[in-house]
Amino acid sequence: MKTVDSYNFAGKKALVRVDFNVPLDKQFNITDDTRIKATIPTVMKIVNDGGSAILMSHLGRPKGGPEEKYSLKHILPALNEAFGREVKFADDCIGQSATDLAAALQPGEILLLENLRFYKEEEKGDEEFAKKLAALGDVWVNDAFGTAHRAHASTAVMGQFFTDRVAGYVMQAELDNAKKILDEAERPFTAIMGGAKISDKILIIEKLLDKVDNLIIGGGMTYTFTKAQGGKIGKSLLEADKQDLALELLKKAEEKGVKIYMPVDNVCADDFSNDANRQTVKTGEIPDGWEGLDIGPETIKLFTDVVLNSKTILWNGPMGVFEFENFATGTNAIAEAVVKATEENGAFSLIGGGDSASAVNQAGYGDRVSYVSTGGGALLEYMEGKTLPGVAALEA
Repeated sequence: MKTVDSYNFAGKKALVRVDFNVPLDKQFNITDDTRIKATIPTVMKIVNDGGSAILMSHLGRPKGGPEEKYSLKHILPALNEAFGREVKFADDCIGQSATDLAAALQPGEILLLENLRFYKEEEKGDEEFAKKLAALGDVWVNDAFGTAHRAHASTAVMGQFFTDRVAGYVMQAELDNAKKILDEAERPFTAIMGGAKISDKILIIEKLLDKVDNLIIGGGMTYTFTKAQGGKIGKSLLEADKQDLALELLKKAEEKGVKIYMPVDNVCADDFSNDANRQTVKTGEIPDGWEGLDIGPETIKLFTDVVLNSKTILWNGPMGVFEFENFATGTNAIAEAVVKATEENGAFSLIGGGDSASAVNQAGYGDRVSYVSTGGGALLEYMEGKTLPGVAALEA
């Protein structure tokens, strides 16, 4: 796989697939610019070499055509600041405006194309659409690991139209860090799996049972385990059809000698709201009409002790409804434990994208762990052993 460091972009127009699918508020202000900042090294290497960069991305999920709220023009001020120069903008990603602006682009200049998903051909992986995009540049750089598990036109299909296909710094770092976890983990190795559903994490959990010493399970999915073991969960989140699977996972872990850690107490609420009445109860004793929204203090201590005694830590998924301040205690405590294990005990810590990345960044710990992944779904699929189309296209 060619990497950015091994390629000289002098005089080249680089078509760079980035992941600028950033969250915007109602006034179109960016609320988390992690993904933009992540692309700075790749883009600056291209322009500092004497090349020019044509950036392409999706934003949100437009429904079959242009929508004002999903226009990438909203992120231009942030890009101008990030790259220290005025970024040009094409109000289309193919067509005359894109062709003309790309053709006129000078070394050191940057052009942003309009949202790729304004064309349904992007998600369909349409070859003709990919060919039109490819015609805008000389070299294809894929730096969008977060969409590498999709066989879309810009993330995989267009690779076939280039002799030079290059992995950007984000792509390279994501793959290097994932490989470090999968193949070179120092022991004890602890995986922390949170989030709402067992069904989202079943494959990664099964894969990790062959790798880890400890598996910590938190978040909404724990209530399915508790219910399967005969506990009371009130109106907590439940995947009723996954109870047998939950018990099967626990059995598999036992057979493989993996220690499983589950909550021993829960913070529950009488309503799904930050201002709801709260009480802490033992796991399996949530009263009717109440729902578990966070892990309790005894669980925090239990999980923290395991994390602090680990040399490799993979964390994917929050411990509770961290979007509500009153139910973010567990997630924040685990973030603190991971930071402490990293800084004081020399552990290698990988935060696996999505909600856990948001939680760590919100708490201000993003630069105090070993690596924060920008690709939730893509990272999970890579770790499950699946071939990612966006990676395969670079290796072809």
